[in-house]
Amino acid sequence: MREIIFDTETTGLSPAGGDRMVEIGCIELVGRVETGRSFHAYFNPERSMPSEAEAVHGLSETFLSGQPLFRDKVEELLDFIGGDPLVAHNASFDFGFLNHELGLCQREAVCMSRMVDTLAIARGKFPGAKHSLDALCGRFGVDRSARVKHGALLDAELLAQVYIELTGGRQIGLGLDPAEMAREAAPIAVAVTAPVAPAAPRAARAHAATEQEAAAHRNFIARMDDPLWDRMGVST
Repeated sequence: MREIIFDTETTGLSPAGGDRMVEIGCIELVGRVETGRSFHAYFNPERSMPSEAEAVHGLSETFLSGQPLFRDKVEELLDFIGGDPLVAHNASFDFGFLNHELGLCQREAVCMSRMVDTLAIARGKFPGAKHSLDALCGRFGVDRSARVKHGALLDAELLAQVYIELTGGRQIGLGLDPAEMAREAAPIAVAVTAPVAPAAPRAARAHAATEQEAAAHRNFIARMDDPLWDRMGVST
């Protein structure tokens, strides 16, 4: 199954209040595996950038004034996302801005049935815990050291790794079809054999030296200077 992980950066919190999308980043997953395909774009919001928003993502009004308008990139974006599920963290926020921009271009809104919200998934799996993207990266050991400021493509890349872990990890399915997975899950038959009777004890081997062996030993030590056996008073 193909899924698109995406994130947006904006001028504020409310599209209804005049805020606009200024960046979008999308990552393609197929079968819960990143394919390496992505879509990323900055947009000129045709309005000022509040200092509070710029402090979050670092995108200045000067920088964005040289970027394309959303309507100039909309076809490329729609071609990339296709009709597949769209995964985001606090997805209603990102869907709200995406659909607002589509509406300004007289394009059809993305159906909310395509929305997959990783925030809702995390709250269901870890009630009472912290559910921010940073907190989930920490929980799953995802390296977020490059995340000095928010960025749509970087956050989508981090979220892709978090989403994989939230939905079963990288080992999920292993690409097996249902019949193969059933065989993998089947119990392994173990042959049971009758216990082996212990062997009868073997008689102790005689270990006393023969007279011939004793004579050979006496001749051997006779050639020694101050042999240990004489000092210890051991009879040979």
